[in-house]
Amino acid sequence: MSDYVQMWKDLGMDLETHDNLCQVLPTAFGDVYLSQENRPEGMNFWDFVVSEIHGIRPSELLEAQKKGQKVFGTFCVYVPDEVVIAANGIVTGLCGGSQFWVPGGEKVLPKSTCPLIKASVGARLDRTCPFFRIADMYVGETTCDGKKKAWEILGEDVPMYIMDLPQMKREKDIQKWAEEIAAFARKVEEFTGNAITPETLGAAIHTINEKRKALARMYEARKSKVLPISGKDALLVMQIAFFDDPVRCAQMTNKLCDELEQRIQDGVSVFPAGTKRILLTGTPLAIPNWKLHHIIETSGAAVVCEEMCTGTRYFENLVDESQTTLEGQFMALAQRYMKTNCACFTPNTGRIDDILRMAKEYQVDGVIDVNLKFCCLYDTEGYTVEKALKEAGIPVLGIETDYTDTDAEQLRTRVEAFVEMLG
Repeated sequence: MSDYVQMWKDLGMDLETHDNLCQVLPTAFGDVYLSQENRPEGMNFWDFVVSEIHGIRPSELLEAQKKGQKVFGTFCVYVPDEVVIAANGIVTGLCGGSQFWVPGGEKVLPKSTCPLIKASVGARLDRTCPFFRIADMYVGETTCDGKKKAWEILGEDVPMYIMDLPQMKREKDIQKWAEEIAAFARKVEEFTGNAITPETLGAAIHTINEKRKALARMYEARKSKVLPISGKDALLVMQIAFFDDPVRCAQMTNKLCDELEQRIQDGVSVFPAGTKRILLTGTPLAIPNWKLHHIIETSGAAVVCEEMCTGTRYFENLVDESQTTLEGQFMALAQRYMKTNCACFTPNTGRIDDILRMAKEYQVDGVIDVNLKFCCLYDTEGYTVEKALKEAGIPVLGIETDYTDTDAEQLRTRVEAFVEMLG
């Protein structure tokens, strides 16, 4: 990684502790990613981004702040990036995918809190994530009880805005979400000092739709019998998409997809013919959580799709671009975002429909339902997911795990047995 020490020092980061993370990440990335054979050349961009993960994008954000732009740190796919961009703001995801940050979170949160929440809080409180240091405002939502309490802690010294997500999907709930988006827009206008107009919001909607189309194009390539990219590499693209500039993300993803589609035409696969195809479903896999993908893809199978927030939920469904008034655009945003099938909703039959549809579209041999430990929502919904898959005759394996490597060999044994059973 280039020399960003002065930048980190100016951000008030704990340099000694952060150095420990910087020393571990390259080895972990090398073991998981650079050990792969026949990777698409287009992945060089994402390899570079990871090598500079706490440097290159943070430095861009700081330069933007010097020019008067505000940076909004978000945690969830329900927060509409379009609103922030329409006010000339910048959206960045916030760290939360490493065991490195969990002990810091456990200083103020119960150990029975999910590792994603503990890691996010720990990354902030221990001052080891530049994105948490840079963000002018955090934007949370009410998708789970653990998050709702974490927002109170994170909001102690940084402005915290919370969007109240409805827990059902009736017409009145969609209307309520449109009103929440409108209220968020007013807060963003106030915070940035910039007005949101139908023109600026329309342009922002188009920008994010183009990013979604690019990511969807990558997933379309993964439906092929000829697998031009590994599940690990596709996951990395998705994880970086939460942090990167949306225009650049779309451009680089489309460039990668040009190569993937050519590979399909040429019959160039990163897996041997007959490799078992796995759909992953469940809780999100925030960077640098690559554990399960690595285990699966070194156990004789390939991950071809993720029905997750770091997967299809992030890009499926476009926002209607035909609306010309703010009221109409807020409703179009609400209608699109409420199609995302998080386990926080009841009933949540749409998620079951999605999983069954994807199992067919991606020609999967089996499904692995993975839940982060202590995530009550997805753990409980696992019953419904597994029941529906068994009724459809689709093999399914339920897994509960966290960010540690202590269960890696046990998971490998279970995954290998599952893959062998598929054979």
